[in-house]
Amino acid sequence: MRSHRMTTGLERAPHRSLLHALGLTREEMERPLVGVVNAANEIVPGHLHLDIIANAVKAGVRMAGGTPIEFPTIAVCDGLAMHHEGMRMSLASRELTADSIEIMATAHPFDALVFIPNCDKSVPGMLMAMLRLNLPSIVVSGGPMMAGATRGKKSADLITVFEAVGKVKRGQMDEEELADLEACACPGCGSCSGMFTANSMNCLTEAIGLGLPGNGTIPATTAARVRLAKQAGMQVMELFTKNIRPRDIVTEKSVANAVACDMALGCSTNTVLHLPAIFREAGLPLTLDVFNAVSRKTPNLCKLSPAGPHYIQDLHAAGGIQAVILELSRKNLIDLDALTSTGRTVGENLTALKVANQDPEVIRPIERPYAPEGGIAILYGSLAPDGCAVKQSAVAENMRVHTGPARVFDSEDESVQAILGGKITPGDVVVIRYEGPRGGPGMREMLTPTSTIAGMGLDGQVALVTDGRFSGGTRGAAIGHVSPEAASGGPIALVEEGDMISIDMPNRSIQLLVDDATLAARKAAWTPVEKPLDSPFLRRYRARVSSAATGAVLD
Repeated sequence: MRSHRMTTGLERAPHRSLLHALGLTREEMERPLVGVVNAANEIVPGHLHLDIIANAVKAGVRMAGGTPIEFPTIAVCDGLAMHHEGMRMSLASRELTADSIEIMATAHPFDALVFIPNCDKSVPGMLMAMLRLNLPSIVVSGGPMMAGATRGKKSADLITVFEAVGKVKRGQMDEEELADLEACACPGCGSCSGMFTANSMNCLTEAIGLGLPGNGTIPATTAARVRLAKQAGMQVMELFTKNIRPRDIVTEKSVANAVACDMALGCSTNTVLHLPAIFREAGLPLTLDVFNAVSRKTPNLCKLSPAGPHYIQDLHAAGGIQAVILELSRKNLIDLDALTSTGRTVGENLTALKVANQDPEVIRPIERPYAPEGGIAILYGSLAPDGCAVKQSAVAENMRVHTGPARVFDSEDESVQAILGGKITPGDVVVIRYEGPRGGPGMREMLTPTSTIAGMGLDGQVALVTDGRFSGGTRGAAIGHVSPEAASGGPIALVEEGDMISIDMPNRSIQLLVDDATLAARKAAWTPVEKPLDSPFLRRYRARVSSAATGAVLD
């Protein structure tokens, strides 16, 4: 066992002495030592209850004959970090999460690991560490939040509150109603209740095979989530016994399965950043072209908030991720031979679970999808030579093809002032630049401008284009990850007020309608905007981060 490096032999007496100081017995030291990576804290609603999940995991490990040892890692709440300098830390925290786990699991040689993430960057950060370390491992997330209810008993979530700000500005809602909404839209712990980034990544963790069936959709506040955590603790011991490691599970088959589920579910565009970064740790390339190829042949089966009226709890009641996988398999869009953390293949899991689709509106039959193509599209053209991403499943039909004048802003803050000030008019293409991985730095999410546009009633009339990124809660013609970014001299840096921009999602095109000679003259006169930074961490991050087109990983 790997842990014998610090528990066995005469020369390890000092090590055992330190383990005795933890209260461990010799019997516990002789069992497999299982690291339990817990991202619990008291500032992130999705992580508030993770100590309960961790205790259940540890109970499962002990029941199966292992010795669990818990250690922490950080997590950022993107909602709380939104629209201030804190959002620059969100994407960057993914790398710190992965690095800190690598440090802990190398300095203290565990035999296996259980990962307990829940919100946005903690999930991909933990998956990156899992594949980097390649120890017998399993993920069990904290689970999704339940949807809230407003005065009229209509369902609500965090995005409802973001969009309500614009409604108050328009006079469609008063501040008393907003206060009522903000008090009930997020009713308790868990990752926010729509198909936003956290739930997207938890669902895809299950689709990849690194979490047990139910990982993506069992609600946070249920006993079933606690039971799942116990099962994960027991199952990691089975993976240890059989020496099944993450890189045995994460293969080209599981990469294809993950992207297919991504498209069927209509996940966050942040998956276009995270999946390449995760699979890179396993030596498996995932280019933007793969997303487009899979999107072209994979129908969109779900319309979950913000794209539609359903929430993760509804997806769970309809059979969850396994029901989505089953539906996709009916058209041979899933590789059923891929291995999973159950120790069985994807196909064997479906047989064992006897999955049935209980609600054909939450998970559409594959013959009657919401759309014939997947939820995400990658656009290319003179504005984004290396590509950009849009959640096309959340775009109004009339905005899928659009040409309009650019309204140019060099920061998110400038754009929000203009939107709330009524300075954006129907037909405009709002361009927000110098918010990419290097230019931000940290590639801030643009949920405030997109939700404000929606709240102002412009989401079906205005497009937004940025080298930053969007929350999974974004809806509308919101096109992000424009690469190369402005800070690297990409064409988005050369856009001027009033330039015409053409967007054609069906043909995967985004064009800046300015002639080459004019762009060359602008390029010659271009001076990059470099934002002052007080943070030594962000200065290091800016110097090392790569393009969004390659997952914004650190070189």
